Amino acid sequence: MKCRISVFIFMALSLILIQSAYGMRGKEIRLTSLKHNITMKKIFLCSSFADVAPLLSESLPASLKGKTVAFIPTASVHEEYTQYVEDGKNALVSLGFVVRELDIAQCGKKEIAKVLNDCDCIYISGGNTFFLMQELRRTGTDKLIVEQVEKGKLYIGESAGAMIFAPNIEYAKRMDNYLSLPPDFKDFTGLGIIDFYPVVHFNSFPFEETTQKIIQENSHLPLKPITNEQAIVILGNSISIQSKQF
Repeated sequence: MKCRISVFIFMALSLILIQSAYGMRGKEIRLTSLKHNITMKKIFLCSSFADVAPLLSESLPASLKGKTVAFIPTASVHEEYTQYVEDGKNALVSLGFVVRELDIAQCGKKEIAKVLNDCDCIYISGGNTFFLMQELRRTGTDKLIVEQVEKGKLYIGESAGAMIFAPNIEYAKRMDNYLSLPPDFKDFTGLGIIDFYPVVHFNSFPFEETTQKIIQENSHLPLKPITNEQAIVILGNSISIQSKQF
């Protein structure tokens, strides 16, 4: 008799649970706890953003129109040639982004934190990789970016902005002078968000010889060369190299 009652109670509870589940149509059921919540990384790494901007909108399911992007040009502020900075801005605008420029070398930590927290996307332009890394560390922006990307915020890295995501940036010494701007630069640790090393501007003018030497001298590293017409797209655990269609 007790056995029959137990079976009846079990069946009744099961029916209640099934009815509750059907009553939650249209609502997302989260099975993970907050401590183990899994977010999907969204990372777009390239050599020349102006050349591959359409690949960004093709790679992401969500609309970019009206999204705010924190545009960080700091790596370029001491460079002689900076046209790629304006080209990158214009390409973002053409995709529908609202651009907010943020030179971390000239801003306080509170302002940087607020802009990065409020924006929908973070963009770091090209220039001197080592000066950029110096300023990221000095202002604490390195930790803020890692935090935001881990939460699933879209990140776009162009040239130097792509290489800083590697575990170490020493491999970029042939491409950028690591002593001209940051004197006595010794810590080559990168942000380490990815476990490979983007070789930007591969076989692209004027870096044809430089990139070949980088590959020859760092064959022990998991390198991913990309031309000016390619981008590395990371969506969650998926990593692919996308190429511009001509």
